[in-house]
Amino acid sequence: DYHANDLAEVFPQLKISERRKICRILDLDMLSDIFEHIDEQAAAEYLDEMDIKKAAAILSAMETDAVVDVLQMMPKEKKNLLIELMDDDARKDMAIIASFDEEEIGSRMTTNCIMIRENLTVKQAMSSLVDQAAKNDNISTLFMVTEDNTFYGAMDLKDLIIARRESPLEDLIATSYPYVYGNELIDDCIERLKDYSEDSIPVLDNDNKLLGVITSQSMVDLVDDEMGEDYAKFAGLTAEEDLKESIKKRLPWLLVLLGLGMIVSSVVGLFEEVVSQLTIIMCFQSLILDMAGNVGTQSLAVTIRVLMDESLTGKQKAELVFKEMKIAFSNGSILGILSFALIGLYIALFKGKTFVFAYAVSGCIGVSLLLAMVISGAVGTLIPLFFKKIHVDPAVASGPLITTVNDLVAVISYYGLSWIFLINMMHLVG
Repeated sequence: DYHANDLAEVFPQLKISERRKICRILDLDMLSDIFEHIDEQAAAEYLDEMDIKKAAAILSAMETDAVVDVLQMMPKEKKNLLIELMDDDARKDMAIIASFDEEEIGSRMTTNCIMIRENLTVKQAMSSLVDQAAKNDNISTLFMVTEDNTFYGAMDLKDLIIARRESPLEDLIATSYPYVYGNELIDDCIERLKDYSEDSIPVLDNDNKLLGVITSQSMVDLVDDEMGEDYAKFAGLTAEEDLKESIKKRLPWLLVLLGLGMIVSSVVGLFEEVVSQLTIIMCFQSLILDMAGNVGTQSLAVTIRVLMDESLTGKQKAELVFKEMKIAFSNGSILGILSFALIGLYIALFKGKTFVFAYAVSGCIGVSLLLAMVISGAVGTLIPLFFKKIHVDPAVASGPLITTVNDLVAVISYYGLSWIFLINMMHLVG
């Protein structure tokens, strides 16, 4: 009675004997649903625990794209044996999906869909639906094809159910229904898939023959994969899988950042006189650096998201830069005023300084915070735009670089203003 996903979460906690017992009790449809919710590596291990014929039967009942992923985790000999034991339809469908590279959208499709001839009556279409529904449970959207399997259009199941039995299908078919080609790159078409918000999007070959569909669940997985990859890239890695390769992928970036960090440290050294005369400002250095870094990261995230739109014009990019600077200015103004009031009070009450001294320092902190945030907002937008322009992945190159550049901006803003206003103009020492 449990949902397949709930049972899939329980499987890793069971002993081998318990899993085998459950697999004997449950029918193939339920088992196939469970294995579709299990991680590919774990699914391969669990299938290896059971009889080879039972494993092949489960794979035959699973979504074909999931089967391809699971089989990739198995040794070549075991994989070939399982493929031989799978039923003919499943083996044929799997071969179609396996023919696409993993970066192509066709590798993520499923053949689990309803295909109906476009020249039938409503009654005939309903009969065809009933015949196919036993093997294909993605029936919310029905796909119309011609005699040679060329994609013609689509219709909602609801429209077919409420239509008059002798009516022609032509009036119900959406002939302008969106589609993608199987050899399109995932990165190139993922935005279109999200924008359509359909339960299923048909996948065609180069001759416009219907091969399968991309389901809404596959779309969710694709977006999740893209977000995971971009998140890893923010750390300077080239892909989410690289998290397992500690030294090879991370060390080059860390060496570059070490060099940039030394530049930041040398800039701090230029203001050694400021620190020696006004040591209290050291207490609030991390505040300026952290807020500048936060603003830069926020601007980077927004910019990376916007850059997924390849049709972005130069004017729109300029508007994005000014928008991020405007937002940073608004937030910086509020935080600068709060810093001025609260830090001034803190210095006066807890550091034993005069209110003039306290609010002179806090005023410099507030202005530095505002200036650093505005510049960081611009940097967090301009750097990924620049890398995109020179055809370098902005997600890979921008994250670590923006962090260091923002540190440099914050240090110069903070200590520069402290040197100009607090020491040269007000002659404060303390």
